[in-house]
Amino acid sequence: MDWYNKLVNVFTGKRESEPIEDILVKPKADRRIFSHVPDPLLQRKAGDRRGSTGAEGQAEVDERQRVADAGTRFSVDYPVRVRVVLPGGERRSFTCQSVDVSTTGMLLRIEGEAHYQLLQKAAKIRLRFEVAPGSMPEGMEMKVNIAARAARFQIKEDGAWFCGLQFNETLVQYAGRRKNANLALISTLFLVIMVFVIILMRAESVIYFKFNKFLYTYSIITAAFLLSRYLFGSLYRAVPVDMDYTPGVTIIIPCFNEEAWIHRTITSCINQDYPPDKLEVIVVDDHSNDNSVEAIKATIAKLKSEGGRFQADGRLSYILQDANRGKREALCQGVLKAKHELVVFVDSDSFLEPFAIRNLVQPFKDPKMGGVAGRTDVANTYTNGLTKMQAVRYYIAFRIMKAAEAYFDAVTCLSGPLSCYKKQIVIDHMDEWINQRFMGQKATFGDDRAMTNFVLRRHRTAYQDTAVCSTIVPNRYSMFLRQQMRWKRSWLRESITAGKFMWRKEPFMSLFFYIGVLVPVAAPIVVVYNLLYVPLVYGIVPTTFLLGLLTMAMLMSFAQMFFRRSSTWLYGLWFCLYYEAVLLWQMPVAWVTFWKSTWGTRMTPADIREKERREERKRAEEAHYGHAAL
Repeated sequence: MDWYNKLVNVFTGKRESEPIEDILVKPKADRRIFSHVPDPLLQRKAGDRRGSTGAEGQAEVDERQRVADAGTRFSVDYPVRVRVVLPGGERRSFTCQSVDVSTTGMLLRIEGEAHYQLLQKAAKIRLRFEVAPGSMPEGMEMKVNIAARAARFQIKEDGAWFCGLQFNETLVQYAGRRKNANLALISTLFLVIMVFVIILMRAESVIYFKFNKFLYTYSIITAAFLLSRYLFGSLYRAVPVDMDYTPGVTIIIPCFNEEAWIHRTITSCINQDYPPDKLEVIVVDDHSNDNSVEAIKATIAKLKSEGGRFQADGRLSYILQDANRGKREALCQGVLKAKHELVVFVDSDSFLEPFAIRNLVQPFKDPKMGGVAGRTDVANTYTNGLTKMQAVRYYIAFRIMKAAEAYFDAVTCLSGPLSCYKKQIVIDHMDEWINQRFMGQKATFGDDRAMTNFVLRRHRTAYQDTAVCSTIVPNRYSMFLRQQMRWKRSWLRESITAGKFMWRKEPFMSLFFYIGVLVPVAAPIVVVYNLLYVPLVYGIVPTTFLLGLLTMAMLMSFAQMFFRRSSTWLYGLWFCLYYEAVLLWQMPVAWVTFWKSTWGTRMTPADIREKERREERKRAEEAHYGHAAL
């Protein structure tokens, strides 16, 4: 893979040693660390500063979410064109810079007293600016031309002039009226066209079936499989919130070398809209070799010092392992210490939305439910093309693929960034999970799929789209490829394991599962046949096959546009093409490398040993050739 990494570096202009700075939205810090935690002393209510809520159940959570979103300000630096109409009808305009923006308003830095006075006198104000990608949550990027009114004026000690303006309608309402309506219409039209084209092409497969039974059977099965996933994914609905259902929850964060993100992860986990006496957070450091331990201690100390009335002292703790024993061991240490009936696993580079836990626990009202996955979005979407591509893939994988499985209460992977289990189920399978082996080798990754299989044997699993977290994804192709190889190894291993019992599930889901294993495993053979064998042997350009790939890719892109209203939709097309050209060929490699225990994306002991072996082999080769030259 070194040749590929070098080629990527040529095109990106980045050396492997050069860091790439991730682009994340920058919400301005709230002076209250526990801004979303219900106040046990009732000194403030949920919704303070923007008005309290009086609804019940899901409606109340939706209203709290709206209030929280409206109150979140993001640090930005947009050029803003301001047009004012004075009381006499005179029109004036000027340009200034924004300081921060929310969905309800904007703070401007004014250059000069004359412009400052114009705003003070203005009868009408209109603002023109562009929400840059990555400056606000995904889907908000757009050009804006909106009416506003001055809300407050301020002159700072350095002589700077500031004006806070409130929009006449929220940016969410503006987007819904202008941008989103158009995107919904366009995406719906193209989705209908794509589905029609796919059905038409599969009808052709039936006609020509006798000429190549294997190829056309595969084509028909693949199309039916993917279309059914989109169908059931669109039918999925999240379990509504019951405000009276608040089971005890312990969040466990396994940490290894995450000093950059662990502070944000811990803070997001404790700052939840959930009863304080029902939620605790345990951080387990798996013998990090960076400054993660110092960051964990400092973060927890600060939270405890400022969260007295929110019972932070009794709800936050950490465990330091004296040796690196792996993620599973770290999670199990947290489970053994957990005092509540549900345990939530959160990756150390993932950040929970304030209402994630309240939404995540709702499916457990079903006594047969054993585990629930939340939705994982990409936190660093707008860093580069690779992260945009992953953002589309993540969203479709959760909102469509997992949602389709959830329709049958059989989600096959409760993903690591955010998943919840009944504690007793984890304890019952703890030894088997920690000591799992496959083909004689100890399993060191794929912990989420492995635990999901334990749960699925006797319980239901679900997906809750309203329980949202965001995670940091690889921003280099070299790291991304290593991650994908690790995932394919664990997927293949755990699919073989799940195949032994999935036949006992609901019949359609069982068929769903086995086809889902067959299609990607056989894909490399089908691609080689169509793109190499057919052109070389028969001299035929595989136009139908290429059109089929393009159609499937466009189906993903327009689904992203329809559900997410994001400017990243085009990268769904890029992901599908990249998958066929590169990622697909990792599957045959995964077949014969089950023994691998390295992560590839972080320097675990296994990775360190592998690196030392490579360096030793390199030194031996250099010594050998040097001796031969003499």
